[in-house]
Amino acid sequence: MAHYLARHHDGPGSIAAACRAALQPPCSVGLTLAADAALARRISLCGDGPLADAGETLQINLGEGPCVQALQQRATVLAADLTDPGTVRLWPIFASQAQDRGIHAAFALPAASHPRFADRAGIVLSLYRDRSGPLSPADQHTAHIHLEAAQLLLQAACTSAPEDDPPFLRFTPRQAAVHQAVGVIMQRHHLSADHALDRLRAHAHSRGIDLSDLAHAVVHEGLALPD
Repeated sequence: MAHYLARHHDGPGSIAAACRAALQPPCSVGLTLAADAALARRISLCGDGPLADAGETLQINLGEGPCVQALQQRATVLAADLTDPGTVRLWPIFASQAQDRGIHAAFALPAASHPRFADRAGIVLSLYRDRSGPLSPADQHTAHIHLEAAQLLLQAACTSAPEDDPPFLRFTPRQAAVHQAVGVIMQRHHLSADHALDRLRAHAHSRGIDLSDLAHAVVHEGLALPD
């Protein structure tokens, strides 16, 4: 599969679409490359399905959720019911806001680190479903096959173009704004990247606004966050 997609230049977006089509019942699919759990070193490669954008955006905005935990623990995370008390304790805000957006189960499957990137880098395949219930062993197997294909495709793309990142590794405008805002806050307040991102997230949450919208205001409108 990875060989076919590489030859036809379809990229990881087709991996997500193929994975979603193969799962029963269908799930929305997100594919993320990250060096750690912080957005400062995380790229959402693609998404497919009606819940993927909401699920990926929530985890970027909040810094919590199954993909974040999978990156931190380097282990598969299976949240079959976002109303489960244990799940709510792990990700109180994500669990609530995900349900508001129609996500009732979420799963994250990490791949091994890629040699092109830092030791902590890795790919995570995230699955979002509009109903609660476990992910079947057969669907877990299918998802792992597609995840391995995505990793092989990434390796092939990086090996063939060592001087330039392939197009699917470039930030979307929304992601780029957040990364730029983190840099601005680091310079203004003399903070580390993690602390700058925490401050940006905290301000966005306290004001009830989207993280990327706040980042745009910081970068392009000169908005200064309070100390």
